Amino acid sequence: MLHLKFIAIALLSIVLSACQIAPLQKMMGSISLEEAPAAKAVEKSADTIPSAAKPPVEVPIPNFPLVERRESLTATGYAVISVQNHKLPAQQRLMAIRAAKLDAYRSLAEQVYGLRLDATATVADMVVQNDTFRSKVEGVIYGATLVSITPTGDDTYETTLSLDKGTVQDIRMLYISQLSAKSK
Repeated sequence: MLHLKFIAIALLSIVLSACQIAPLQKMMGSISLEEAPAAKAVEKSADTIPSAAKPPVEVPIPNFPLVERRESLTATGYAVISVQNHKLPAQQRLMAIRAAKLDAYRSLAEQVYGLRLDATATVADMVVQNDTFRSKVEGVIYGATLVSITPTGDDTYETTLSLDKGTVQDIRMLYISQLSAKSK
């Protein structure tokens, strides 16, 4: 489970880096695996191969954003009508529409900021006793466009929101500047 935390942190750091690696590519070019410590350990174990047969392996850095290639983000939220806390059916429908919209905003925030995931597992006698996951997303979304509000089935509403790629980049840059201001 500790491994999942490291993966989540790594993915969050990629998302928070404003998803632009072109400046990094200009600075570094390609990464040679000969220079990496792990590659040296592999090289020691492969002493039987002549050195002329082992050209340096180049790993190209991609020339595109790691996270987003689409022109806009879209998110869909859902809510059930019958579970809304009101006696009048019309009010329940309005509350379900509102809940579906908030669910879509949450989904957009997950796409823009990433998702913090905490996971724990308890194992006793080689049997999983308890396995829990907790997720959290926090952020500000502005400029989202309401694409549709659609009843699906007899008891559910679906709401779709869209967020322009330029707005996503603005939100991410503001978030990174706030993080750097807090760390000073």
